[in-house]
Amino acid sequence: MPIGRSVKERTKMAVTKTGKEAITEFKVLKRYTDGFTLVELKIETGRTHQIRVHMAEIGFPVVGDYTYSNGKNPFEIKGQMLHSTGLTFIHPRTKQEIKFEAKIPKYFENILENLNKS
Repeated sequence: MPIGRSVKERTKMAVTKTGKEAITEFKVLKRYTDGFTLVELKIETGRTHQIRVHMAEIGFPVVGDYTYSNGKNPFEIKGQMLHSTGLTFIHPRTKQEIKFEAKIPKYFENILENLNKS
């Protein structure tokens, strides 16, 4: 879905007909009984707030995202439950593939464990 500046709130981005191409692939990893869903996302473009805008647009806003989820934060976390486990790019000079990986933060794991119990 194309993303551009919101016409209603100029400080936000939104899915708009006149926006720039934005491609986000997603895969459902787990659905929880409390209405939460763990997803894996892959972005092919890099638009501002792309993941947050796309997920809110399809009715699955990122937990803790005050801007695009109407302030919902049921776990009272600081920040968003959005984590990049990996980043890969081609170095502009050496042309070598560069990869970075990061584990899920402990607070994120704790929330997922609690969701598993419910």
